[in-house]
Amino acid sequence: MSGPSRWGLTPRQSVEQECARRGRDAVVDGCRALLAGEAVDDGLVLALGGRPARAVLAGEPGWSEAWLRVWAARGLLWVWEDRALPAVAGALDDETWRVREMALKVVARHGLGETVERVAALRDDPVPRVRAAAERALVRLTRDRA
Repeated sequence: MSGPSRWGLTPRQSVEQECARRGRDAVVDGCRALLAGEAVDDGLVLALGGRPARAVLAGEPGWSEAWLRVWAARGLLWVWEDRALPAVAGALDDETWRVREMALKVVARHGLGETVERVAALRDDPVPRVRAAAERALVRLTRDRA
């Protein structure tokens, strides 16, 4: 998403604003925790997910908690520390395709070559969007090694 979201900020702007508010380390650690299925404070969830996060937090029908992991991975697109690598690598095996897809975007953006074998395996994922994201990530990872 390149333009402002429904909450008036792009995801990047929202993550940057949250980093300014609570500190970069706290945001990275919160994203890591969410990817591991752990609870974090609602304020971070709202910063990562915007208005739709309210629906997840309220347990509204149609909103899976998997969205928390999607938003956590998306947050790591914009704020990165190497200590988040294990969480992102684990997200490549998530049961929810949107989490796998977003984790692949993080891998590509940050050139996480340590994940190349797992990324290559996702070229056979049953979901076309995951397969496409895996191909893009592999292009990035192999280009960076050349």
